[in-house]
Amino acid sequence: MPGTLYLVGTPIGNLGDLSPRAAETLRRVDFIAAEDTRVTLKLLNHLDIKKPLVCYFEHNRAEMGEKLLARLLAGERCALVTDAGMPAISDPGEDIVRQCAEVGVPVCPVPGPSALVTALAVSGLPTGRFTFEGFLSTATKNRRAHLESLRNERRTMIFYEAPHKLLRTLADLLEVFGDRELVLCRELTKLHEEILHTSLARAPERFRESPPRGEFVLVLAGAPEPEGPDMSEAEALALVRRKMAEGLSRKDACRAAAERSGIPRRTLYERSLEDA
Repeated sequence: MPGTLYLVGTPIGNLGDLSPRAAETLRRVDFIAAEDTRVTLKLLNHLDIKKPLVCYFEHNRAEMGEKLLARLLAGERCALVTDAGMPAISDPGEDIVRQCAEVGVPVCPVPGPSALVTALAVSGLPTGRFTFEGFLSTATKNRRAHLESLRNERRTMIFYEAPHKLLRTLADLLEVFGDRELVLCRELTKLHEEILHTSLARAPERFRESPPRGEFVLVLAGAPEPEGPDMSEAEALALVRRKMAEGLSRKDACRAAAERSGIPRRTLYERSLEDA
């Protein structure tokens, strides 16, 4: 019989947040697959646990995934952990989980801390519906396309960002979305935890005297409800034509109509080309 892959959530900062069940699982498995074995070793030393460690991360996921799967099929039990938080969320662990599902290897979640849910809960922004967008691409074209696709997203949005990229990301978000309510969460559960309720326009002021440090979670308000009643697509396209007749470019006319109607700008742009 195959073994079991355990998805073990680890603390996002405070080691006291590790659950007793997570600790017991780490003690019982045959080996642990870790994003960074050095980070996981500190956790294991804290718990006085000695287990074989293998490295499974972004750049070896294909090769190591095959090896992990072979060991699981041979009956071994493996705990998958990341440096912090829940494995397989914005993480290469999703690959091995999918592979296990395809060949019938049981996957057992051992829930733990999650930076995105922690930040959302403390943000004060609407939590009933939200979208997790992870890290934005560093490629300008892909990043812009990603943000443009979210221009009319009304759910609360959550992004992860590294400190050295934060100011660029804030500028890009402001350019695409305009000024919106923002909650910046830094170093959650750690000694220097900071939760800043601000806006996209005001946020950079916090870092004028000292550069950003630590890992950030950005919780951003969704798009406001369109003013007035929603338009039909035909009415929105008619507005596009009027705006273009007034001298706006097709792109700007579609953007204005999208804001009024709630219909995605890209949809209006494509439809307007068909009418041209």
